[in-house]
Amino acid sequence: MNKLRELLPKNQSLKKKWTISTAVVIFISYAVICSVIYLAFYSWLIQNEENNAIRTADDLTSFFSSQDNSISIQEFQRNTGLSKAIVNQNQTARIFNFDGYEVLQINNVNSAVALDLSYDQLEKPIVAKVNVDNEDVFVVNKLVTIGNFTGILQLIHPLSTFQSMMQYIITTMLIAGIGAILLAGFIGYYLANVLIRPLQDLRDSMLSIQKKGFEEKINFTYDADDEIGDLLKLYVSMMEDLESSFAKQQQFVSDASHELRTPIQAIEGHLSLLQRWGKNDPDVLEESLNTSLEEVTKMKKMIEELLDLARKEERDEDAAANVKKVLSSVREELLIIYPNASIGIVEKGESKQAKITENALAQIARNIIENGIRYNDSVVPIIEMEVHYLSESIFLTIRDNGIGIPKEHLPYIFDRFYRVDPSRENNGGGTGLGLSITKMLTEKYQTEIDVTSMIGKGTTFTLKMKVS
Repeated sequence: MNKLRELLPKNQSLKKKWTISTAVVIFISYAVICSVIYLAFYSWLIQNEENNAIRTADDLTSFFSSQDNSISIQEFQRNTGLSKAIVNQNQTARIFNFDGYEVLQINNVNSAVALDLSYDQLEKPIVAKVNVDNEDVFVVNKLVTIGNFTGILQLIHPLSTFQSMMQYIITTMLIAGIGAILLAGFIGYYLANVLIRPLQDLRDSMLSIQKKGFEEKINFTYDADDEIGDLLKLYVSMMEDLESSFAKQQQFVSDASHELRTPIQAIEGHLSLLQRWGKNDPDVLEESLNTSLEEVTKMKKMIEELLDLARKEERDEDAAANVKKVLSSVREELLIIYPNASIGIVEKGESKQAKITENALAQIARNIIENGIRYNDSVVPIIEMEVHYLSESIFLTIRDNGIGIPKEHLPYIFDRFYRVDPSRENNGGGTGLGLSITKMLTEKYQTEIDVTSMIGKGTTFTLKMKVS
């Protein structure tokens, strides 16, 4: 198979390769079948010719044995059936005595064959294939009795008819083979056109998208459930992934350029102020340096979160997280930052592992809790976490007593840099990316997230996680 693949020209189209390979396979198959048929015909016909020769010799010996002491050609000719059989088959019959002298000859077509056989050897008919007068023949030698005379009957059966028949069979097979190859080539080329047409359309669609971009959609359909249909589905899926990745890349560049412009301008303004006259004023110098450091810290955090959103890492299929352990760790961490907050954890049911990494669960919980503390007008921000362990799911509910989110804004809170109120932008130094990262992580680990909120009452996040 590898050799056949190497024989096909690499610079030819798939259509031509298909046609050539189809014709070659059909030719080889036809040649093998013809060879088998030819050998079968040859064996059958050559055996038939040999049987005819033996049958004629047996008929002659039976005829001569039924005669008296002598026989003439005229008497033999009276047996029209036997004489016609010999003449029609161009056979030659001779009777010799044991001294090799020819006693009788019937239908002299071929020369006699030398007799070098003993009496004992002739007790059974001897059949041999020899060449006489440049012609292949069967020679049958056997004993014959005519009255008191015993001699040797030699029947020469030519194979010219057999050879003509085999030549005719070969010629017929060659003509039929050439016709079959031409027909196979035509049919193969036609089928190649039909079967490869969807691939050509797919190629044209790819070229169009390459030139015009993702706004150009696939302009053909293919409904058959076969390999080409699978290829088209895979292509559509890959194009959707590429378009999504390209959109995310563009969004990343747009978001980064938009959100980083403000802190960069702020740093630039303070540095310009210092360069002009502020470096000689300790108060201005201290204020500008502190503001610049805050803006740099904000930019650093924003860039890290943008990179987290831009990455598309594979989900860890073996992920498992101890929910209580992760939430306790996040609680201790945030109480150090927000010592006036109250964060509680309640568990219900038999503890189970969640199908999510501990780092991802910690990041989700941290983002939600920080928002609940940051956007809170209460003297003591209260965060209540409840974990309900079920047989196949784990529900995590995080409630706060914050300012709440208007109902019309709930569908958009997971969008990047979305803020319910522009005045919140400087409230607590948030980047507007925390909930976007939370949504990305929940989708990555097949976790369902639901949000309810009431103005002045607080917000509740509910997560439904799979059991590991």
